[in-house]
Amino acid sequence: MPNSSKSRTGPTQSSRFSTPAPTDTAQTPRLRSVVETALYINDLERTSRFYAETLQLRRIDGDARFAAFAVGSHHVLLLFVQGSSLEPVPIGHGGIIPPHDAAGPAHIAFGIAANEVTYWRERLDRHSVTIESEINWPRGGRSLFFRDPDGHLLELITPGVWEIY
Repeated sequence: MPNSSKSRTGPTQSSRFSTPAPTDTAQTPRLRSVVETALYINDLERTSRFYAETLQLRRIDGDARFAAFAVGSHHVLLLFVQGSSLEPVPIGHGGIIPPHDAAGPAHIAFGIAANEVTYWRERLDRHSVTIESEINWPRGGRSLFFRDPDGHLLELITPGVWEIY
């Protein structure tokens, strides 16, 4: 059944790229969220210190090849030393983690409250982190863009950047 509002008014910016939800949602299992995000880095100690001290993330696991940080209550940021995950890793309680790796600067965004932009701008400045760009989005959200020690583009975003955030 066509979306009547779309056929009357034409596609909007967001509807042009939207995928319709399945009609059998009661029977179709759905993905709930992105739980882990991985960045590949050169210096585990230096970069872990940046995420712990500058961004105030809590380290929850790790070894010589990776560090895991809690982001909020349900998300994990994984920092892997580049090249350290090119072989399968046996897990003591069964199974293996398949090989993975990446190169080049990646981008991730961390959500913050709208009233925390000034706090984060000042905190980044105190830690000598340069803000490369600041954007006020049409939906009312704001973004601060900056780099981690390995050159990955990080973004702090407030609600109102995306249709769903």
